[in-house]
Amino acid sequence: MIRAVLFDVGGVLHTSEADPNMESYFAEASIKTLKDQGVDLPVSPGEFIKIINIRAREYKKHSEADKRELSGPRIWSEFFLRDFDISPETLAPCAEKLCYLFDARRTRLVPRPNLPRTVEELHAQGIKLGVVSNIISTTFVPERLKLYNVASYMDCVVTSSETGIRKPAPEIFLIAADRLRLSPGECAYVGDRISRDIIGSHNAGIGLAILIRYPPSEKKDAAFVCAENEPDYRIDDLGEIPAIIENANRGDHA
Repeated sequence: MIRAVLFDVGGVLHTSEADPNMESYFAEASIKTLKDQGVDLPVSPGEFIKIINIRAREYKKHSEADKRELSGPRIWSEFFLRDFDISPETLAPCAEKLCYLFDARRTRLVPRPNLPRTVEELHAQGIKLGVVSNIISTTFVPERLKLYNVASYMDCVVTSSETGIRKPAPEIFLIAADRLRLSPGECAYVGDRISRDIIGSHNAGIGLAILIRYPPSEKKDAAFVCAENEPDYRIDDLGEIPAIIENANRGDHA
């Protein structure tokens, strides 16, 4: 019996689109945030973007290897701004703002169609709802849930920035199930990445793994496509989920 549906955020609740204006805003706002903290970087916004893009890829590789999320001050000190030798202690007062800018202001975020309706329909079925997300900001996900008008429906929000654990580590899924007072097998998870979401769900014993199609994720995860990593369902729209859960709970897995 599926009693809860847990969602990823990026690629699931919203998709992202490259936007040079957003990227410029991110760079300028980040440089100003640092300057207000007494850190005056000798770089232009364009140079800042190039540095961050390189160092962010390095951090992504590091965090994916050990499945752990560092604190905001350490991410910016040891990775994003490591070229400038700035201590975590110096960055601590502004690190969360920088993390939020990185997650929310570099690209244009577009909510998936039918998100509020899907959440409302699942809630009407008596299904508990929650989020399990890899994210460096602690404030980004709560803010997005409010912006998308679904925050009041969420029974738990579990992020890597809060727990220090990144998908596909099964522990982050188990934390969510525990907070909902359910077994992993009573939960469904909706993600866009085989490498993080489907493999992580399977290893955690999640009852139902749903993959929503997202071309950028499909390209990144081509090497992980195999029978062992196949999700229970592949969908194109969030609006398909209520019927899947209803059918699953009727014993109809066709």
